[in-house]
Amino acid sequence: MKSTKSAIRYAKSLLELSVEAKSTEKVAGDMQTLADAYNESRDFQLFVSSPIINAEKKLSIFDKIFPNFDKLSMDFIRLVTNHKRESQIGEIANAYVKLLRDEQGISEVTLTSAMPLDEATKNTIVSKIKGVTKEKIELKEVIDENLIGGFMIDIDDKRIDASVVNQLRTIKQRLTI
Repeated sequence: MKSTKSAIRYAKSLLELSVEAKSTEKVAGDMQTLADAYNESRDFQLFVSSPIINAEKKLSIFDKIFPNFDKLSMDFIRLVTNHKRESQIGEIANAYVKLLRDEQGISEVTLTSAMPLDEATKNTIVSKIKGVTKEKIELKEVIDENLIGGFMIDIDDKRIDASVVNQLRTIKQRLTI
């Protein structure tokens, strides 16, 4: 998900506040929960973007949906909502998590394969990536049977596609020229 400039500014501010309060990990967990809710639920997206539901009602619902959030996280949600930026809350949460990972030197790597990979294969792939990035790796594994075989690796804006589908597509292009 691409973040807007204002979402990044809000995320940077929240990161600075959480560093001062020494609660970056708790706030990161809250923002990840918020981002997951936003990314996975169309109803939640419609709720936060609705101009019909007033800010007080939204804040009341946020309190009920996220009762275990850190005080800083809830205060931040109130601030964003009161400034009528709640429609960007998902982008802000995603941007916060990304900024914190960048600051900690952690790269999120998504490994997509046609079937679950054994630990030895995953470890080999992660060690190759670590040799190139020199950062800590947070591996997210996704299964996509449409790949037929092989794997794809997504690191930030880069993709390494070693899937059978991609190889077949390449052969098809060469044959049709």
